[in-house]
Amino acid sequence: MNRFLILIFALITCVHAKEINFNQDIRPILSDRCFHCHGPDKHDRKKKLRLDIAEGDDGAYRVRRGKHGILPGDLEKSTVWQRIITDDEDDIMPPIDSHKKPLNDKEKALIKQWIEEGAKYEDFWAFVPAKKVQPKVSNKNWGNGEIDQYILSILEKNQHSPSEEADKRTLIRRLSFDLTGLPPTREEIKQFLSDSSDKAYENLVDRLIAKPQYGEHMTKYWLDLVRFADTNGRHHDHYRDMTPYRDWVIKSFNENLPYDDFIRYQVAGDLYEKPTQDQLVASGFNRLHLIIDKGTAPPEESLTRNVIDRVTAVGTAFMGLTVQCAVCHDHKYDPITQKDFFSLYAFFNNFDGGAETGGRKGGDFKKGLQKPYIYLKDESVGAAAEINPYWIWKQAKVKTEKANFKKLFKLKSKPKKALLQATCDNDFSLKINGQQVAHSKEWHKPVKKDVASYLKEGENEIIVEAGNVGGLGGFIMLLRGENFHVISDDSWLAQTPGADWHSAVQLHPHGVDPWKSVIETVPEDNRRAAMIMKERKDIRPAHILLRGEYDKLGEVVERNTPGFLPPLKKQGDIASRMDLANWLVNDHPLTARIAVNRFWQQLFGVGLVKTSEDFGAQGEVPSHPKLLDYLTVSFEESSWDVKALMKKIVLSKTYRQSSKASQEEFKSDAENRLLARGSRFRMDSEMIRDQILFNSGLLSNKMYGRSVKPAQPDGLWKAVTMPYSYPKTYTADTGEATRRRSVYTFWKRGMPPPQMSIMNAPEREACIARRERTNTPLQALLLMNEPEFFKMQGLLAQKLLADTQLSDSERIQKIYEQLTSQLLSEYREKILLDLLNTLKAKYKKMPKEAKETCLSLGINSASNEVDLASWAMLVNTLYSLDTMKTRE
Repeated sequence: MNRFLILIFALITCVHAKEINFNQDIRPILSDRCFHCHGPDKHDRKKKLRLDIAEGDDGAYRVRRGKHGILPGDLEKSTVWQRIITDDEDDIMPPIDSHKKPLNDKEKALIKQWIEEGAKYEDFWAFVPAKKVQPKVSNKNWGNGEIDQYILSILEKNQHSPSEEADKRTLIRRLSFDLTGLPPTREEIKQFLSDSSDKAYENLVDRLIAKPQYGEHMTKYWLDLVRFADTNGRHHDHYRDMTPYRDWVIKSFNENLPYDDFIRYQVAGDLYEKPTQDQLVASGFNRLHLIIDKGTAPPEESLTRNVIDRVTAVGTAFMGLTVQCAVCHDHKYDPITQKDFFSLYAFFNNFDGGAETGGRKGGDFKKGLQKPYIYLKDESVGAAAEINPYWIWKQAKVKTEKANFKKLFKLKSKPKKALLQATCDNDFSLKINGQQVAHSKEWHKPVKKDVASYLKEGENEIIVEAGNVGGLGGFIMLLRGENFHVISDDSWLAQTPGADWHSAVQLHPHGVDPWKSVIETVPEDNRRAAMIMKERKDIRPAHILLRGEYDKLGEVVERNTPGFLPPLKKQGDIASRMDLANWLVNDHPLTARIAVNRFWQQLFGVGLVKTSEDFGAQGEVPSHPKLLDYLTVSFEESSWDVKALMKKIVLSKTYRQSSKASQEEFKSDAENRLLARGSRFRMDSEMIRDQILFNSGLLSNKMYGRSVKPAQPDGLWKAVTMPYSYPKTYTADTGEATRRRSVYTFWKRGMPPPQMSIMNAPEREACIARRERTNTPLQALLLMNEPEFFKMQGLLAQKLLADTQLSDSERIQKIYEQLTSQLLSEYREKILLDLLNTLKAKYKKMPKEAKETCLSLGINSASNEVDLASWAMLVNTLYSLDTMKTRE
């Protein structure tokens, strides 16, 4: 005990140098070690003592059986303190069997000082309205705005100084990646370097924010947050088309839709009096949850899962709270009761649509749609008109006999898809271009088959052998492709087998008696559709679910918001999702805070609150609380202007600092939480892939549309698909589709694109507010060996060699600047020249390896295989440099 008191005394002298702040210093300790048993959850609370509040029957100051929980200013009478410092294993807190770490000496010293100073409690920082508080700084000569003053005040308190500004080449590269997700071109670098005006940097910011690539880049982070994907994510993981929602998000960021409307549209876009297409599409936010197949679980269970998922998404995306922890019981750490959760649940429980994926047939299923949905008005491809083929025979009066039919037609190109539908009363067989394609003996079960592989550019021939048994008879056929159709009519030739050919006779149009409408003459509607939210007319009651089980119904609850937050204002007798949306953006302490923090995180790699997914008691406290509040209030006062916020941050001197620091500075603040230097962190997976496409000149500028599938290894989905999964196999796209930005890549929840997941992209089965950043050998192997990456690097090598006026040294200087945005030093130039010459010497001695390298680049033959292989490997080496995957 004496040794402990000596240690505490030594620590107290250090701790007393700073003022104790309950939210910053004490609450995190209590939350981590104590709140599980002495927190908001009244059902599991021990000894009727809660340490998250001071007053009340169970508050920290309460007296029970003559003993105080905490008596301000008195350590001896504070039971909590005595239980913390005791040596008795039966009494020590936290208990040994709680599996919580004991308090260390520094934590004990903080709590001791806090009690001695009066054990003052404060309202939880995230649950009170943000206020601007002017920072105090002694250095008035650094910075160009309020952000820098807030940063400087923390630096001065910690005896740090800000770093010098980064050089212009580093700044333009940093800005380009942070605002567009792409590197600058050499021309853009030259333009920025040559601009010597005071507005040069600000002009650069304005140009980058105005680019359409800005919206694509911003959207990437939002898609993580709302767990956007192209499949359902459960059981068979079927296709689901939510891409109109993604397009809307991109457009919203580019058009700078005010962030409060951005939230309103998503939570309740369908509830506007006359909702626009954008508002309805945005309401698809409520349809992004995981979906299970019909028949896999009871419908009531599926519905419950879906609604819980919706509430969880709202809690994470707009409130920054782990509300889902209150599904089964009151939240252990935050003041969210189970009733609070199911009061939020009631807002989303009234969906007018199915809880599960429908059957595996029909146009909606193949298009990845589930009602309710709307067709997009601005879609260029409309619903095609009905096409009506004829029943035909070789003569008008059909007798029991056989007939042959023939049709010649031309195609401008080989189609990707061509649906054949055909039947005959009674039997037929059909050939296309001499190949047997279809046959049938049951007229009421027509053949339905994609025959595109049998067709060709130019002239095509269909031959039919048909037979009729009985009185009536006839043959009917419809072949439909994207830009053509062929129907059975009197333009066909007919014959009795062995006789002369003559024009076929039209008997009856499709659908007219005596035959039924056996083939589908109304084509599938090819317009894009958007899945939306829609309310039921009759309100479905919501119950507290006992232990969170869907079939254990407890108390009926009304629509409402958590009681510890500002009250909900209703526009009618029953609260609506629109009321909830307005509550989120009007006088709410969390919504703007968490948004500002995530935007800061995009630009600095870590938020002012590191746990951007959790602003509750288990989350981290802000590193710069006054700055966070300042930005929050400013964001609201700007009418929720996202572009203005992004510009304000990147214009600051804080953002523009160099990331260089001494070894001692790195050790003292390894995560750069003080922001005494520029941030340096590994790029996101999309940025790494997109820059390779961009530098090769292959990156497509096409925006919007359905998701695309770049080249991937064969059998990619084999391990995660079931016999009836749709789609079951990964079929890569071709052409421009494979070169589109990564934000448009098809995202299967069961197996996301490997290039993305290897570089820490989430699976999107849950709402993710921040990505992990790891360094693994697999990531290095990906960058060095990914075939598609290597082909793009080979294309760069070809372009370098095509300029015959350049020397090897000039080529190296050019490609180094293009890839890194920096000029090449003499030292590095020598290393790269030596490497190039070594590669050339190797490939001259091993021409077979040179040829194989060129083949892996997709080049079958080249007159300069040695040079091409050598330069391709040099470019590949440059892409392995740390600067190519690090934002600094």
